[in-house]
Order: sequence, then structure tokens, then C-alpha cells
Amino acid sequence: MASHEQSYRAGETKGQTQAKVGQAMEGMKDKAQEAKDRTSEMAHSAKGTAHEKTGAAKDKTSDAAQATKDKTSGAAQETKDKTAGAAQATKEKASGAAQATKDKASEMMESAKETAQAGQEKTGSILSKTGEQVKSMAQGAADAVKHTFGMADTAEDPHATKTPREP
Repeated sequence: MASHEQSYRAGETKGQTQAKVGQAMEGMKDKAQEAKDRTSEMAHSAKGTAHEKTGAAKDKTSDAAQATKDKTSGAAQETKDKTAGAAQATKEKASGAAQATKDKASEMMESAKETAQAGQEKTGSILSKTGEQVKSMAQGAADAVKHTFGMADTAEDPHATKTPREP
């Protein structure tokens, strides 16, 4: 039962992590789109200015685009790294929980085995004693029947008057 719960929690954590990564990626896409839109607007504005400023505007736009690209790339890499770290931590936690469950099950099996073995030894001892008692009672009954019918050997019955027959 604990293993199922731990697997559920690990799955839940993984799902939450994936949802957060998805949200972060959507946010990054939105920011990238906004940056792209701004860059595009800046490019159109630069085309409308005089030829002297055209070169400076192109450089500025290019720099802004590169900075946006670098920023987006850095943010995406950071998100990817965080997600990988969270996934690894979840994996390690789930692995540890599975090992703990496996160890506990092994301990419980060993304990059950020892208990069963002790019960078996006790039962064997009781059955052995009971067998000896039944054997003794049967011998006593056989001797009583022999004595009653006068078939008892003198060694078995000192009161017997007959002598044992020889074959």
C-alpha cells in the first residue's frame, strides 16, 4: 500500500513539474513573441528614418534581437536545468522509497518465515509426544486384553498362570 502511495506521489510530483515547465515555456514563448514584435516594430521605424540613421538603427535592432535571443536562450536553458534537477530529485526520491519498501517487505518475509519455522517445530514436538502417548495407551490396552483372555506372557504379567507357548 505504501509503494502505491509513493508511486502516486512521485507521479503527482512529476505531473506538477511538467505543468510548471509547460507554464514557464509558455511564458517564455510569450516573452519571445513580444520581443520579436518589438524588434519588428523597431525595424519598421528604422526604415522610415533618414539614410544616415539607417546604419545605426540596423545595428541597434540587431543588438536588441541578439540580446533578446541570448536572454530567451538563457531563460530556456535555466528552465530546462531546473526541470532536469526536479525530475532527477523526484526520480531519486521514488527510487529511495521503492528500495525502502523492498527492504521492509524482505524483513517482514524473514520474520514470517522464522515464526512459521518456530510453529512447525512446536507442532512437531506436540505431535511426537501425542504419538508416544497413543502408542503407550495402545500397548496398555493390548496388555489388558491379553491379560483378560489369559494370553499374557509371564514376563508381561506376573499373575499369569500359563506358561508362554514356544513356537
